[in-house]
Amino acid sequence: MGVFIHETARVHPAAQIGDGTKIWNEAQVRENAHVGEQCIIGKGTYIGEGVIVGNRCKMENRVSLFEGAELEDGVFVGPHVAFLNDKRPRAIMPDGRLKGIEDWVVSPAKACYGAAIGGGAVLVPGVTVGRWAMVGSGAVVTKDVPDFALVVGNPARVIGYVCRCGARATAPAAPEGEREPRCADCAP
Repeated sequence: MGVFIHETARVHPAAQIGDGTKIWNEAQVRENAHVGEQCIIGKGTYIGEGVIVGNRCKMENRVSLFEGAELEDGVFVGPHVAFLNDKRPRAIMPDGRLKGIEDWVVSPAKACYGAAIGGGAVLVPGVTVGRWAMVGSGAVVTKDVPDFALVVGNPARVIGYVCRCGARATAPAAPEGEREPRCADCAP
């Protein structure tokens, strides 16, 4: 299968790229990043140092996955999405000197298996989007999103649940250990 890296993309030699992955123009993959198999990394996407991307993930154009971000397998990330990592962003310290790498703590954001993040969404530091959850376009995710939840708005709030296929579920999420929410087409 091999790996495709567009001639204008920059992939650090210490990054690990899985078989069948395609990295498109102007993308950057930093040192010690790990990108799984059969991923698509869109134009201008930034994957920071040490970021983990699972297998069969798709990142549309201009996605920003900053240091500490993690995508489990099968995650979709729409265009211009940002996974942020600094809970106390400042350019300078209280004494006026430039803030350096040693002056901040990484607070990672994570998307779990099968999740979908709509275009222009922002995940603030420290949040997790649950399995098969869906984040609406432009949402600002300020707290964890439950499995199968559909969230929209600023701040993002749960407005329903989705099926694995992406359609709205006909019933709310089932309690732990019971069957998952399904749409009318996928219901048993």
